[in-house]
Amino acid sequence: MSAQEPTTGEPSPNGAEPSAQGTDLPAQGGESGQPRYEPPPSVGKLLIWVLLFVLAAVVVVLGGVYFT
Repeated sequence: MSAQEPTTGEPSPNGAEPSAQGTDLPAQGGESGQPRYEPPPSVGKLLIWVLLFVLAAVVVVLGGVYFT
């Protein structure tokens, strides 16, 4: 048989604090205590998103011209 997990609000059997899973805080970055964030997108990936947005805008404009 396995041990039963403590429910919310109950202390764990080993005396440790309950984990903070599910919080929307950024993960702590090791010993420095600074939050870790994702690296910025590369120039190529950013260019692809800009071109996709421009293409979608052109399609919307041409569709509006065609259907009027």
